[in-house]
Amino acid sequence: MRRFTKQLFVSVLTLSISLSSFASLSVGNQAPNFILNDQNNITHNLSDYRGSWVILYFYPKDDTPGCTTQACDFRDAVEKIIASRSTVFGVSLDSVESHKRFAEKNNLPFSLLSDEGGVVSKAYDSLSNFISFKASKRNTFIIDPEGNIAKIYLSVKPSTHSQMVLNDLNQLQN
Repeated sequence: MRRFTKQLFVSVLTLSISLSSFASLSVGNQAPNFILNDQNNITHNLSDYRGSWVILYFYPKDDTPGCTTQACDFRDAVEKIIASRSTVFGVSLDSVESHKRFAEKNNLPFSLLSDEGGVVSKAYDSLSNFISFKASKRNTFIIDPEGNIAKIYLSVKPSTHSQMVLNDLNQLQN
């Protein structure tokens, strides 16, 4: 019994320390910087986009039904996104090569960033870590020209998300 109590105490203490060190992001926070390569092996550094709006959407996996719907939804809205003086990036744990195939297959005119290690997804509280499978959660962040998080969307609906983002961008920019 004493051994079980000690193990329980250590488990609870470890969980408490883990939870207390986990700081979730909120509107107004400085967006975590990233340096990632896209499907064309071009390096993107968030700090290079200071002065403009950035839409950073995380998605689980290239070439899956929901992720394809979401990417094509942003593809179809890209002219309006550009007109709003914004840049859109998709982020998943897939490789540069996988992103290249996915972007070409779906004619995606924006960068898909490869976060193979999950570091950026984790920094944005957007990493699902199942028993033996890691993937990005379907979350989106609007980052303002000063590099702060202006809007957070959690577990978005892929087919209508870009319009929601455009509506909120319009309000945020006015």
